[in-house]
Amino acid sequence: MAGLISRSVPCAILVVLCTVVPILAKDHTVGDSSGWAIGMDYSTWTSGKTFSVGDSLVFNYGGGHTVDEVSASDYSTCTTGNAITSDSSGATTIALKTAGTHYFICGVPGHCGSGMKVAVTVAAAGSSTSPSSSGTPSSDSTTTSPAGSNVTNYKPSSNNVPDSSLGINISPFVAIAGTCVAVFVMVFS
Repeated sequence: MAGLISRSVPCAILVVLCTVVPILAKDHTVGDSSGWAIGMDYSTWTSGKTFSVGDSLVFNYGGGHTVDEVSASDYSTCTTGNAITSDSSGATTIALKTAGTHYFICGVPGHCGSGMKVAVTVAAAGSSTSPSSSGTPSSDSTTTSPAGSNVTNYKPSSNNVPDSSLGINISPFVAIAGTCVAVFVMVFS
């Protein structure tokens, strides 16, 4: 009986962790019901929102647009053609896997200048920071690596160097899922 109880407790913890953790990550639909479009004020859209590692940005848009992740300087000047990643599928989901500020523009000439640009500041999982802003980046802004993004047409860039001082960078969901598997193996082996 004691063996059954000692095995039941880790199983209960495993079930709770595997069902609660995915709920913590949020999908943020860029522009809400208006989507990714010309003439939107995405700084208003980001105000009051908090983005964390593990969340995703969902861009919904019609043909004739792109979602390009760009450097801070390309974001500020609406420079196209240097995208870190680019997608034009009409439904782009980008997993926010690293903390820092991520910059996105529409790569179609003139669209960024007409408002199709958004910057989101992503907090490390579990940290508490002020909500994101879509303002002009300061000179000390960082550009993060797109490693693991769900975006097609990945183009390597010299800006694509992960910060090795932070160690291995995995999402909280992956870390807890791995822990769940390890506990499961320990309990049932």
